[in-house]
Amino acid sequence: MSLTPATAETLRHVLATVVVVPVTPLQADGHPDWAAYAALTRRLIDGGITVITPNGNTGEFYALSQAEARQVLETAAAASAGQDPEAELLAGVGHDIAAAIEAARHAASHGARMIMIHQPVHPYVSREGWIDYNAAIARAVPDLGVVLYIRNERITGANIAELADRAPNVIGVKYGIRDASAFAAVARDAGIDRFTWLAGAAELTAPAYWVSGARGFTSGLANVEPGLPLAMLDALRGNDFGEAMKIWEKARRFEELRLADASADNVSVVKEALAQLGLCRADVRPPSRLLPDPVKQEISAMLTGWGLA
Repeated sequence: MSLTPATAETLRHVLATVVVVPVTPLQADGHPDWAAYAALTRRLIDGGITVITPNGNTGEFYALSQAEARQVLETAAAASAGQDPEAELLAGVGHDIAAAIEAARHAASHGARMIMIHQPVHPYVSREGWIDYNAAIARAVPDLGVVLYIRNERITGANIAELADRAPNVIGVKYGIRDASAFAAVARDAGIDRFTWLAGAAELTAPAYWVSGARGFTSGLANVEPGLPLAMLDALRGNDFGEAMKIWEKARRFEELRLADASADNVSVVKEALAQLGLCRADVRPPSRLLPDPVKQEISAMLTGWGLA
């Protein structure tokens, strides 16, 4: 069964929002804290987030076993399905092709209607191979909407268009490269109206990418305070770029801490903030690290400034 044009259009519309990757809380023994994961996911949904990405990078996807990744998906699904309100699941899949297909089918069996295919982490990635990799996964689950996660600046708009010709269930692109001019060109070469485009490097790229055609953005900050990215989204939808940039400034230092040293502390900053709010432990798995005290103190000051502490 293939994705119908009507369903594809519905999912493209659903994606045009703040898309959040929940963190994966850990217990003191290093195992995932499933109760905390469910509570954090529910907190996001109750806070107004309508699309959740279990098994995204901020969820430490590549530090999880495949069994843990399946449990992440199942826990997110249980925290949303049948609840009021519900959220749409955009399930992250990756690794080798067979594992990605298995994960996609598992996600579908738990109610997910969309998957996000991670950028391949293999050291040798050709453009033709990138198309083949994504096409093989997308065509194995033709009834699911597929979002591409692009972090490789070598992938062109023509590559994306060729892939979508082979796999018409590709409905969205999460563009994770921090280059607004490159995004504008890639989106137009691929088809600006053919996909829902997401600013995949969070709040600091969202306003500039919005001007060029992105109609949603991803957020890790939303784990801590969903109101900030949602307010930015409202401002962008209203073409109030002055207000959007005021929120950009509020988010700026938090995101700069996550971006420092090639995004080494992407997850650690979010978990530290949640830990200071008493919502989960700050623990992360290697190759991430716990934060030094000066960064912890800076996060504490931000939480106070946001009225959370």
